[in-house]
Amino acid sequence: MKIPTIQELLKAGAHFGHQSANWNPKMEKFVFTKKEGVYIIDLQKTRDRLIKALEFASKISKEEGKIIFVCTKRQGKDLVKKAAKSCKMPYVTERWLGGTLTNFKTIHRQIEKLRDLEEKREAGQLEKYTKYERQLLKEEIEKLNHKIGGIKNLDKMPEALFVFDTVNSQSTIKEARAKKIPIIALVDSNANPEDADYPIPSNDDAIKIIELMANTFANAIKENSKETTEIKSDTVKSKK
Repeated sequence: MKIPTIQELLKAGAHFGHQSANWNPKMEKFVFTKKEGVYIIDLQKTRDRLIKALEFASKISKEEGKIIFVCTKRQGKDLVKKAAKSCKMPYVTERWLGGTLTNFKTIHRQIEKLRDLEEKREAGQLEKYTKYERQLLKEEIEKLNHKIGGIKNLDKMPEALFVFDTVNSQSTIKEARAKKIPIIALVDSNANPEDADYPIPSNDDAIKIIELMANTFANAIKENSKETTEIKSDTVKSKK
């Protein structure tokens, strides 16, 4: 499992916190210093917490569990979506849909509806409808994909969430807490580290750090997936 070095974290800007006027005192233990009114995060502590979070994510992957990647920030959502898809994990990069966790049965009915419509479209079964009806069905598929497309392969409650912005994801965190689902999260100097079970002190705004963190977790998940493990096992057997 490749873990970013302190130099790599530094280059990505993980150490830059917020202005001192905008901070959460509970983050004090993760702050190295303050420079020109900006808090500087201790990257050794970032890396230590990152390792623990990666170990947890890897364990879930080995057990074929699911982690929802959650990032609705404009500058990071496409990067997070790409990373999540690369490791076959669900994702939410648009608005968090209330009840995703606390009312999962209802959400799953919408997921099943989306799957059914897409399967019928692929099989050409929508051609029997009028042009107007097909247009309505097309719009419904697009609407459902916008709302729940990232989680349409989720058949049960996830084993964890990976949240890229806890300050603006309080409804997500509240639902996870209600269902006792563990949270991995980037926590900037203005965030509450207690919002996460596996807090990773880090800048959560810079594109480079969002990309680095998303890809690091995606790679760890892929490396520890059942599929990869089986391939490695077959490779070892073939060499014997």
